[in-house]
Amino acid sequence: MTGLDLTVIWAAIIAFAIIAYVVMDGFDLGIGMLFPRIPVGKQRDTAMNSIAPIWDGNETWLVLGGGGLMAAFPLAYAVILPALYAPLTAMLLGLILRGVAFEYRWRDERHRETWDRAFFAGSFVATFAQGVTLGALLQGISISGRSYSGGWWEWLSPFSMLTGIGLCTGYVLLGSCWLIMKTEGPLQDKAYGYARSATISLLLAIAAVSAATPFLEEKYHERWLEYPNIIATAPVPVATLIIAFLLFRSLIKRLEIAPFLYALGLFGLCIIGLGISIWPDIIPGRITIWEAASPPSSQLFMLVGAAILVPVILAYTAYAYWVFRGKVENEGYH
Repeated sequence: MTGLDLTVIWAAIIAFAIIAYVVMDGFDLGIGMLFPRIPVGKQRDTAMNSIAPIWDGNETWLVLGGGGLMAAFPLAYAVILPALYAPLTAMLLGLILRGVAFEYRWRDERHRETWDRAFFAGSFVATFAQGVTLGALLQGISISGRSYSGGWWEWLSPFSMLTGIGLCTGYVLLGSCWLIMKTEGPLQDKAYGYARSATISLLLAIAAVSAATPFLEEKYHERWLEYPNIIATAPVPVATLIIAFLLFRSLIKRLEIAPFLYALGLFGLCIIGLGISIWPDIIPGRITIWEAASPPSSQLFMLVGAAILVPVILAYTAYAYWVFRGKVENEGYH
């Protein structure tokens, strides 16, 4: 097996881990951001119970993605980390705060309101920081030789703020659709309203990010707006509009499973668009996956471990979702 094959395989593994994280942790972060709008009491407890059995396991994919980046693409890791210290640190602190609040709200009932606020704050900070990280990566990182050469605040820009807000909106949509699928009664009714509002907001965010992205790098402009590339990339925005229409229709018809699937479809199209923009770079416009890759012998050694661990992770994740399938009430699943 050639070094090129291994590099592409590892790029696919890391991309898969990131996609799995967005899909699986996105909806529970979204529920956290919805918390202030969910009435205190049974409805809020039901929302929390809908993610209680699975939320911490969802973050396994974040560990796999980060660890895989460090091991398989050490140059990219060495450049990205110092460039994005601030948003990445904020993300980790937000995830920690969310995890602490999740556990303590059940055990410290006298301060449950405080822990609920902390759950919201941790969810928002973690999500916004993830979006800012994505935006900062897309807009470009200053590199001199093999090192980051920019300043402390290079990640902070109107575009990175826009992607941060956009990801928050997207996760709220996933969280709303999850509640539609997993709950009943008044909470489900509210979730339909949250999902409709979030869909409109997400489409506006996608339009704004899509309009700005081609002007960040010349390569983005070539791939999205210049002939003949525009013929190949045009199906992505068209498919986005179609999926958005189907999502709205499913919400109006009050379907339960379809909205979540369509919301995942919107995220999938956004990820496809991201891939079209940056491939084969791992740091857009600066470093390709082959330039950042570790030696083939190292990649092959790690691939053996990944070939064992990834199916195991998929198996126990699938089992957990199967065991806790169905609707959830305040007391638990039924």
